[in-house]
Amino acid sequence: MFLALLFLTSAIAFAISTVSGGGAGLLLLPVLGLGLAAAQVPVALTVGSTISSLARLGLFLRGIEWRVVRWFVPFSLPGALLGVWLLQHMSPLYLEAVLGLFLLGNLPLLFKPANEAEVKLAGSATLMKLGFVAGFVSGLTGAVGLLFNRFYLRYGLSKEQIVATRAANEILVHLTKLGLYAAFGLFTTDALGAGMVVGMASVAAVYGVRWVLPYLSEMGFRRLGYAAMVTAGAVMSVNAGRGLATQHQIDMTSYRVHRGFDLALSGFGRSVSIEFRHNELPEIEYLVDFEQLPAELRAKAAPLIEGAERVVVEAVVSWRRLAYEIHVHRDGLVVKYDI
Repeated sequence: MFLALLFLTSAIAFAISTVSGGGAGLLLLPVLGLGLAAAQVPVALTVGSTISSLARLGLFLRGIEWRVVRWFVPFSLPGALLGVWLLQHMSPLYLEAVLGLFLLGNLPLLFKPANEAEVKLAGSATLMKLGFVAGFVSGLTGAVGLLFNRFYLRYGLSKEQIVATRAANEILVHLTKLGLYAAFGLFTTDALGAGMVVGMASVAAVYGVRWVLPYLSEMGFRRLGYAAMVTAGAVMSVNAGRGLATQHQIDMTSYRVHRGFDLALSGFGRSVSIEFRHNELPEIEYLVDFEQLPAELRAKAAPLIEGAERVVVEAVVSWRRLAYEIHVHRDGLVVKYDI
């Protein structure tokens, strides 16, 4: 079932990717996450993207802008090495969340008038920096296309040149990443199988839409590119948010009480509650250790907690002051003291 869903979504994603300048990889990240471990997703995506890039090169070879490739590719390789190495030491969810928000920042460009399109020729230094960052992000997540789509669109390339140049920039990076994944022991049969499914779907999609691209206007191509970036950003932000919430046990609950309601937030091993009461300013409460109390308050509380079976201390933060509540459990009863 997972592989069938993966083939269908991959075909759709790569069809959209070809006519919008990229983005299949970022769109497939959450789908691959349904059947693979987090560290295997970049591997499978790279296998599929390598096959897709080879197919696009075969179809659009004449459209490659070699000036971009010459400066972009050599500096993307060390970036990919750093990204693959870091993949072993951190969760890709953090980067996915940042990339999602970055891509959502392209939303205003969807409504930019056609006569305001910018064309800026990047110098070699800019291309080198972009190459390094692209390689790093690609090594860590397995996908990078849409992140730099805005650069290609503003560089003044035609739609055929964008498709071809992106494929040329990415193919060597993908091959390098495959070698690095193997060297770091990240390859598994599940990741390879999923990657082959993605690759087969991408070839079918690329050959299917090659007849559509010549009939698509340059502005329509740009609009699709920006729309794909915003869509991918929304999907990545939601997916990363859910993953991080699960990973750090982040939760939020609310419940009604007399004269208001309480909002409880938890995560990263801590919990905080916010009290909302009618005609009162909100108060924030969170647990603290008894030893964290100021020395004079510890001395004041010492007689109150003698013989206690359990002591719970809460900090209470309001608009004007910081106070503490001590809940003393003794003989089956709980007594609260404000200090």
